[in-house]
Amino acid sequence: MKKKTIQTMDAPQAIGTYSQGIRVSGGDTVYVSGQIGLDPISMQMVNGIEEQIHRVFLNLNAVAAASGGALGDIVKLNVYLIDLANFQKVNEIMASYFDAPYPARAAVGVAALPRGALVEMDAVLVLPG
Repeated sequence: MKKKTIQTMDAPQAIGTYSQGIRVSGGDTVYVSGQIGLDPISMQMVNGIEEQIHRVFLNLNAVAAASGGALGDIVKLNVYLIDLANFQKVNEIMASYFDAPYPARAAVGVAALPRGALVEMDAVLVLPG
């Protein structure tokens, strides 16, 4: 798989840990369903926004690994937050899981998430061919 960062001065520049866009060629595409901060062993929600963000990335990584991929194969990440004031926390924590070029990303404020989650993320991966 080849990733090419799409960057243009004709659009707002990235203000966090993401690229404007990623162009991919080759490999298999994997769509990862939304992940929330559930501990996979206890099936209980972890406490607090920071712990939930970390748990979501760990859950995404587990699904990616099961598909033969890794977080670094994510080309599109959608983030859903019940409080957009936590957007900067997502940026800070995401930086510890990803290297540039970052995935293209959307962050959306929502009224509620399953199981009282504070954050949910889904992703698209393209696996190496």
